[in-house]
Amino acid sequence: MTIKNRHLSVIKKHQVSPNMLRITLGGDELMTFPEGMESGYVKLLLEGGKFKRSYTIRAFRADVLELDLDFVLHGDNGEEGPASTWAANVSSGEKIEIAGPGLVKRISQSEDWYFIVGDMTALPAISVNLETMPRDAQGYAVIEIIEEADKQDIGAPEGMKIVWVINPHPEKANTLLPDAVKALPWLEGKPNVWSACEFSGMQQLRTYFKKEHHVGKDEIYISSYWKIGNSDEGHKKAKMKDKLTKIFN
Repeated sequence: MTIKNRHLSVIKKHQVSPNMLRITLGGDELMTFPEGMESGYVKLLLEGGKFKRSYTIRAFRADVLELDLDFVLHGDNGEEGPASTWAANVSSGEKIEIAGPGLVKRISQSEDWYFIVGDMTALPAISVNLETMPRDAQGYAVIEIIEEADKQDIGAPEGMKIVWVINPHPEKANTLLPDAVKALPWLEGKPNVWSACEFSGMQQLRTYFKKEHHVGKDEIYISSYWKIGNSDEGHKKAKMKDKLTKIFN
């Protein structure tokens, strides 16, 4: 897919929950933005392109040329990155350059049941996955949030049990999300797994799904969106090292 830069404006801001802010971008250059890319991503080009940060497309309304992106605001839990700092301080009418969209990686919809897992950074993608699944889908969605008030109404299938995991300190190493996943009964039949979260949590979940339950590579998408104590660049290096470790071990 061709990655195209677009110059857009901030249309509005909406506080979805105490720790999540929605920025709506708009502009004529969205006239060529493809539909159906929700849960894919765009890259924000910040400070004149000095920083590039990927954010999930929560919604795109082609009829009014509006694009929604959701940002986790860490507040007192840790230092804000350049993208969340931008989101917290930007005003309506300000300009921003984006690149994209990138690939859509939604959960496969052809298995007996489904296991969706993620922390708050993955909540936009999880929401799109749940909203677009078959209405008779069965399984779990385990979602880590910072506080109770961060729960969102998601149009999930009735058979998808949503488990909210409260972690007020996501910047500190813990096993809350993997532990919540492991505590759920493993269902009968063939599952399909979609998971995105912090790097160490991703590694724990990957071991659980692949080694303990032998989920095949064609039945799982698992990724890390960030790494505790690391910048975006440090996270990318850790992902590359992890990839090489898997190849040679």
